[in-house]
Amino acid sequence: MPYIYLILAVAAETIGTSALQASQQFTRLGPSILVVAGYAVAFWFLSLTLRTLPVGVAYAVWSGLGILFIALIGWIVFGQRLDMPAILGMGLILAGILVIQLFSGTAQH
Repeated sequence: MPYIYLILAVAAETIGTSALQASQQFTRLGPSILVVAGYAVAFWFLSLTLRTLPVGVAYAVWSGLGILFIALIGWIVFGQRLDMPAILGMGLILAGILVIQLFSGTAQH
């Protein structure tokens, strides 16, 4: 169950961050409300995750996946481009998440 909470936290954070771009520095009401709601939900689900998973592991997965999803949304929705060093860096982040999940005893609950 903690990984379901963690995925929901990542999804809510991704929605909130995407809405942050759309809010145009909090000048548009709808996206601004979505930012606040998205982050509130994200932190709530992250807090549920922390009942079982160590904070370092949970935060590493949460922030790493958030980076990858936001970069993908930035590319698809907002037309933002990434150069090869940025793509390589994100690949290393993904590799780090996989190493934690597949090989670290710390990630086990």
